[in-house]
Amino acid sequence: MSPVSTAEPEPHIRVVTMDAPPVNALTVRGWFEVAEQVTAAGKDPDCHVVVLRAEGRGFNAGVDIKEIEASTGYDALIGANHGCAAAFSAVYDCEVPVVAAVNGFCLGGGIGLAGNADVIVASDDATFRLPEVDRGALGVATHLSRLVPQHLMRALYYTAGRVTAQQLHHYGTVYQVVPRAELDDAALAVARLIAAKDTRVIRKAKESINTIDPVDVHRSYRTEQGFTMELNLAGVSDAHRRDFIQHGEKAQQ
Repeated sequence: MSPVSTAEPEPHIRVVTMDAPPVNALTVRGWFEVAEQVTAAGKDPDCHVVVLRAEGRGFNAGVDIKEIEASTGYDALIGANHGCAAAFSAVYDCEVPVVAAVNGFCLGGGIGLAGNADVIVASDDATFRLPEVDRGALGVATHLSRLVPQHLMRALYYTAGRVTAQQLHHYGTVYQVVPRAELDDAALAVARLIAAKDTRVIRKAKESINTIDPVDVHRSYRTEQGFTMELNLAGVSDAHRRDFIQHGEKAQQ
């Protein structure tokens, strides 16, 4: 069964849902499916806005480290790098606005998805964290820097610390914080406002805003991936991934 699905709960609104128990850590295939379904929704002229959400305890826990460790060579690692890049780019380049509905934990690749979204609505228990340095990896500083100021980004990156939805609301990067039970309704309410506009204008607005973005998110993230691969080639990442698997997935949250 696919960990990613698309539904149309209302006219002109597409909802892409990630559902990969237990923590929504996506396999290589899963990341590409996010990319494919978000891109396909945006290309459909009948779609005016996309909501990206998740089932389960958290929005997204990044890549499936177990898949990488179970593989030989670097195929799964390279696949995860390419899959994440494709998914993040799909959200950013989607021809219509993307509303991220973030529940629970948003980790690693989840930051890449949320950071590239146009609007973020979060539940009051949502937290955002990059545990990359604890996994012997790097990446997604590009997207974290879209959520918090530069020095806080550095502190969170080096310490693998958490930031709450309420803190991000203070910075203006989370549009709205609501009780968890109201998250889907809140995201749909925002989507409904966007969907009611002339999609020809909104599509051009999305393209225009991306054009004036001060940072090329594609090039920036690709540069980060190079440093991640360097750590893997040096053997640094292997021990960190094994330690994570040995101590279980509690550390993910």
